[in-house]
Amino acid sequence: QVQLVESGGGLVQPGGSLRLSCATSGIIISSTYMGWYRQAPGKDRELVAIITSGGSKNYGDSVKGRFTASRDNAKNTVYLQMNSLKPEDTAVYFCNTRWGQQNYWGQGTQVTVSS
Repeated sequence: QVQLVESGGGLVQPGGSLRLSCATSGIIISSTYMGWYRQAPGKDRELVAIITSGGSKNYGDSVKGRFTASRDNAKNTVYLQMNSLKPEDTAVYFCNTRWGQQNYWGQGTQVTVSS
């Protein structure tokens, strides 16, 4: 059974940092892509970052230079380091993968950037 469980969200001031984690089970993260997405109230879900099976990384334009995705293959966990956070980064953050021809999503973790 595939499970993705995000954690690490919270309330942070503008300019601050957070690190999100996505713990997985039932998959091998080095054999598939792992994506981070976010959805703000009233907006569509948008891509934040993707790590391919080969380890390449791609980022959404709004987070380039501020966010860094990484993975720990031994722990089957992916991370999203978020620096220089802005109020517009406020959203629910989800991790996503595709395994066995099915898409899987975690339950999401709330990130709120506010003073």
